[in-house]
Amino acid sequence: MNNLTDDHAELFDTGVVREYFAKFNAITGHLGNVAAELESEGRLTRTESRIIGTYVQRLNITFQTLGYKYLMTGRIDGPLPGKLTFDRHESGFPIAQELLVMANDAQQAERHLGQLPSETEIKDAMIRQIVGELVIPTRLQFTMSQRLYYESLRGGGQFWARNDADVQWLGETLNRKSWLVHWAVYDTQTNLPVIYLMDLEDSGGTALPRDDRRWPQVQAHLMAQSLDGLKLVTIAKGFDTDFDDLHPKRLRRIHLGPMYSNSFTLQSGPISAVLADVKSEPGQDWALVWTVEDLRAERVETVKTGWFSSAERQIFASSPFGDNALADIGATSMERMIVLPERPYQALAEVQPPGFADIRKFVVGAGGRVIPQR
Repeated sequence: MNNLTDDHAELFDTGVVREYFAKFNAITGHLGNVAAELESEGRLTRTESRIIGTYVQRLNITFQTLGYKYLMTGRIDGPLPGKLTFDRHESGFPIAQELLVMANDAQQAERHLGQLPSETEIKDAMIRQIVGELVIPTRLQFTMSQRLYYESLRGGGQFWARNDADVQWLGETLNRKSWLVHWAVYDTQTNLPVIYLMDLEDSGGTALPRDDRRWPQVQAHLMAQSLDGLKLVTIAKGFDTDFDDLHPKRLRRIHLGPMYSNSFTLQSGPISAVLADVKSEPGQDWALVWTVEDLRAERVETVKTGWFSSAERQIFASSPFGDNALADIGATSMERMIVLPERPYQALAEVQPPGFADIRKFVVGAGGRVIPQR
């Protein structure tokens, strides 16, 4: 890794790149278990848990795809394959530009694959170099890595910088359909994946996903408002105002990250010392924060929208405790959780740093079992 003084750093070495993506592969493997645990506690419905799990799986595919792209970093002279850039201070994740470039590459994946030799041809050429010339086929290894990269892009399923809104039917009561609308972005300011869940009541005549007029407008509206700097209440009120027959009852924003690791990120306070102490212990040098902002509608008012028309408007609940931090994000409540291995958890539990008791802990034990702690 270089010694950049800003928040971004590049990974120069093949081994370091592989270690970085192996760490994320392990971490994302635990997040589905965390969602399942929250479901068992009644904190998430089965549908919500499944949706979050799907986004986590897509994120894992993204890391696998980037891993192929940078598989030969530091082994090839010249500008290729480039160097992975990640946010070592605020998030620990790759910067958003990496996903934007990947999305552009995905549009041209078929063309690139048509220009590359097949996997069999590459392997045959590798064997000829190893046996006949007694050299390591480094450039052929690079060619293979790029083939794997474009094949992964062609296969799809990645978490993109923008993951357009989708909808799940929840049921119907009093002639109103209930929907769970979900979408996700990779925030360009925080370099973090962010998932949105919105519970809606629909008083329109046509089912929302089959409505050629409303559904494209809903998708465009939500993606345009998916900015981390916007308060939840601002997003919800804007949606409520723009769609008279769609009634947002709840809006959640889930931040997956930051990820902390002494090997890769810069952090301060007790977590820094703890992760430094366990750096030499395989699989222990990491912690991932998971934050859920939650906004709920507490009642409905009817307002005039014209001379002869009126519409429902949601009145959203503020924090019952007058929390200034919640007012700043425009949410009814906010919960922070941390997922971490046993050793750093035990060390932090002994120190009991300020605020640690208020964070929900999920400890990854032997065999990858996730153990909730209060």
